[in-house]
Amino acid sequence: MHLISCPYCGERPEDEFHYRGDATVKRPAPDAGLEAFYEFVYARTNPRGWHLEWWHHYASCRQWLKVERNTLTHEIRTTVGPTEDVPRVVS
Repeated sequence: MHLISCPYCGERPEDEFHYRGDATVKRPAPDAGLEAFYEFVYARTNPRGWHLEWWHHYASCRQWLKVERNTLTHEIRTTVGPTEDVPRVVS
């Protein structure tokens, strides 16, 4: 079981959270047209490595989080609230 560090509750088991999708994708404007919405819904890349995701802490504080997770190793580097920016890591 992985632990996710909730900014509101501290470290909690992964089964208290639901993955809710890619946090880097921006929804098109309402008048953007069908092609833009098709790209938004269906034409996504499958990221490899570090990726920013939405997670919902449904079993405790019920808050939304941005989680920076490695899609290859499942390591979690950063968790922040929904309005916060993820700090940039200098390699």
